[in-house]
Amino acid sequence: MELERQILHKNKEIGRAFSQVTLDDDYNLPDFKPDLTKVIREKGEIHFDEIHVNNGHVWFKGILIFDILYRTDLDGKKINSLRGEIMFQESLVIDGAEELDPVKMDGRIEDISVSVINSRKLSIRSLVEFHASVEKPEEASVLTGVREKGGCELETEKMDVLELVTDKKDTLRIRKEIVLSSNKPNMDEILWSSVELRGINSHMRNGEIEVSGEALIYVLYSGTEDDDRLQWFETTVPVKGSAECNTCEESLIYRVSASLAQSNLEISSDEDGEERNILLELVVNLSICLWKEDQVEMISDIYALNRQVTPKFEKAYFEKLLMKNDAKCRIAEKIELDETQEDILQICVNEERLVIEQTTVTEEGVLAEGILTVTILYMTNDESMPISSARAFLPFSQTIEMPGTEGEVNIHLDGGIDQVTTTLSDSRTIDVKAVISLNLLAFEQQERQMITEIEEAELDLAALQQSPGIVGYIVREGDRLFGIAKENHTTIENLIETNHLNGMFVKPGEKLLIIKTVG
Repeated sequence: MELERQILHKNKEIGRAFSQVTLDDDYNLPDFKPDLTKVIREKGEIHFDEIHVNNGHVWFKGILIFDILYRTDLDGKKINSLRGEIMFQESLVIDGAEELDPVKMDGRIEDISVSVINSRKLSIRSLVEFHASVEKPEEASVLTGVREKGGCELETEKMDVLELVTDKKDTLRIRKEIVLSSNKPNMDEILWSSVELRGINSHMRNGEIEVSGEALIYVLYSGTEDDDRLQWFETTVPVKGSAECNTCEESLIYRVSASLAQSNLEISSDEDGEERNILLELVVNLSICLWKEDQVEMISDIYALNRQVTPKFEKAYFEKLLMKNDAKCRIAEKIELDETQEDILQICVNEERLVIEQTTVTEEGVLAEGILTVTILYMTNDESMPISSARAFLPFSQTIEMPGTEGEVNIHLDGGIDQVTTTLSDSRTIDVKAVISLNLLAFEQQERQMITEIEEAELDLAALQQSPGIVGYIVREGDRLFGIAKENHTTIENLIETNHLNGMFVKPGEKLLIIKTVG
């Protein structure tokens, strides 16, 4: 007999791994930088240079780039900054991972601290979390038909499935010139800057995935010699672009994750030769997954009356869409300065980082828990220390509605910052209000016994003759007409006709008369 099959594409997770690593190093200030007396602010970011798989290990190396804003006793210029790097090379164990398997790698700085050894030397120490996951494309073969079935009885089942259409990465590159407002003095040096993505949305249209949002830019800089006071400004730059996707259709389920891979701010001259422009260059990484919803009518069992037909089964897993839901979480908190910090004269720069630490499936839906870290640079009344910083960790939790299910659920949750506002309540208190977007995709996992092959042999007539020709049967819980017919060597059609049944369903306790049929 000839079998008809439908091929479904999906990703199979080989494994995932996680580790916490402490990166530390001593750093000497370059000769052109003034002596350091106090660290005001520090931050870092992880960049991967190389990732590869070998013998069940994911090997990776890269750099931790750190930025430091510090106080100096240099006359006329109390604040300065510096940038440095710490190299790392680590590995994670993922059993079954092979050389050409695609790897998803993420590095997250949990904490970074700077200790002053002396005015020319610092100790940098950072706790970094590394996450790696390996998935490989997989094809699932579903039996959907039998040609020349020759008296075979078939049981079919309709199954809703998600088929992976696209899994790809792309980048958006944005180049923009920012012009200072007329009330701001010319720039001498950028001391501190922050670039963060806000309100990123995606839409499928005309064979492309369109991405839109904005980049929020904060800059703290020193003025020219004529006006060397600290200056700051904030602005937004549109983030808009598209990624080619020939498989895009409006009916597809999609997930597009955007992350800031690289940002660079550089002072440039305007038409008059004055340093009043900033050249902004951004690289945004896009992770794109598209799925198609489909309904497959699969053959779940088969037998014949004129020969021995034996299906071979194998356990398989498929996913179907359970829920696609977007939610907003609002945060309102106060930041109180501790006793050692200077009073606030004016807020200069806000920086935020969102981390979703845990997702839990509950009876009400998916509980998302995480932390919004808010760091603020502000002006003080102290001329010897004109800039200071405050940091707060704001926990949040939000339940996203999702229908209940008995099967295992795979959760994909992306979080983004839509808006953060900080206002000065008094010289020691800052009011923070934030809106966080949570985008949920929930897939229900379905377990099925799939027919992988069918063996045929001649009918054992001797064994068939030894079984009774007529049987009285009482239906038990979970019985199906197909299973009863197969077990007693007859057909569903004969069962319905003999017992004057109205349809395919029978109730527990119902009595049936079964007459053996020989094909």
